[in-house]
Amino acid sequence: MPFSSLGLSPPLLRAVGLRGYLAPTAIQAETIPAVLQGRDVLGSAQTGSGKTAAFVLPLLQQLLTGPHEKPRRVRALVLVPTRELAAQVGETVRSLAQQLPQALKVATVFGGVSINPQMMNLRGGADIVVATPGRLLDLVDHNAVVLSSVRLLVLDEADRLFELGFADELGRVLALLAPQRQNLFFSATLPPAVLALAQKLLREPVRIDVLAGPEQAPDIVQRAMAVDAGRRTQLLRHLIQTNGWRRVLVFVATKHAAEMVADKLRKARINAEPFHGELSQGKRTQVLADFKASRLKVVIATDVAARGLDIAQLPVVVNYDLPRSAVEYIHRIGRTGRAGESGVALSFVSADTLAHWRLIEKRQRLSLPLEQIEGFEPVPTEPSTDEAGSSPATGGIKGKRPSKKDKLRAAAARAG
Repeated sequence: MPFSSLGLSPPLLRAVGLRGYLAPTAIQAETIPAVLQGRDVLGSAQTGSGKTAAFVLPLLQQLLTGPHEKPRRVRALVLVPTRELAAQVGETVRSLAQQLPQALKVATVFGGVSINPQMMNLRGGADIVVATPGRLLDLVDHNAVVLSSVRLLVLDEADRLFELGFADELGRVLALLAPQRQNLFFSATLPPAVLALAQKLLREPVRIDVLAGPEQAPDIVQRAMAVDAGRRTQLLRHLIQTNGWRRVLVFVATKHAAEMVADKLRKARINAEPFHGELSQGKRTQVLADFKASRLKVVIATDVAARGLDIAQLPVVVNYDLPRSAVEYIHRIGRTGRAGESGVALSFVSADTLAHWRLIEKRQRLSLPLEQIEGFEPVPTEPSTDEAGSSPATGGIKGKRPSKKDKLRAAAARAG
């Protein structure tokens, strides 16, 4: 099926060709006609499915045929959960809009940077605003933007908006919008909070579920490696050096771990940088630019990088720390194997995380052998206990904690 069969205008078909899109993906083929018909949409598709273009293309066509006013009034609003996703969606909108006969003004706004340039950019209005909820509300409070004219609302990564605690801010934004509008909700998963909001706001929506069948599934080789927790950095360094990986995205659980692992890799003369939510936006932007341009070999990231990042030809993703959920596992490994490329996703599994790994396997219907790399085989150990015989992680098992007499006997034995 060609893009020309979806009802797009000639300028947008030219834009599609310049972007190198050969044929619509499944989510694009179903979403574009529905949006052009004015229908509300509730869409679910795996990462890397072409979802952004699926809503941007018909959005642009809707604005192209609508009224043009001066000063400009915000007619389309795209809400996203992270700064990086806002920047990526904004870039896609601008790129696809370049071939339109009439210029559209796109404003991309997010926190972590000064609000003043964003306020200046909004002078004279904007046709499209791509925003994170918190910064958008800041701009509303500064009278820099008015949302009552919005006629098309897009929630991108709606599940992530709720996970990151944006529910209250999202409610405030929705209260500022005109009740008569077209709504497009996209989410990789559809948890109860997203479904409840969709049921409340969407009017007879077209439900689009694009499942990853064998023909759509990304080409990602998934592997699991058994390793002691204390040797993960050494194993990571060994794999990078022996495999000659030119770029590696490594996921960790905390900002501290990102800083620590990056520092250890740099000491081993491997060009690495941390990436987490507490970095300045300028630093985050620079790290991503260097990584995309292959000036940087390794990025050690928290889950702030698990969604929205589109890094072309990224060969390897490593779960240094396992993700909290099976859903986040999919988003993490989805940073590789994009746009028809192949990729590798490695997960480090220690004795302490084995049970959690088995749960991820079960929920993702995986059954991966636990590989052991020569020289990094895990050492069999008994669960650690303190002097009283209790597990430090749990404080002991109820009903089996040593009595006061037991402790006194143990102390006497050590003294003897």
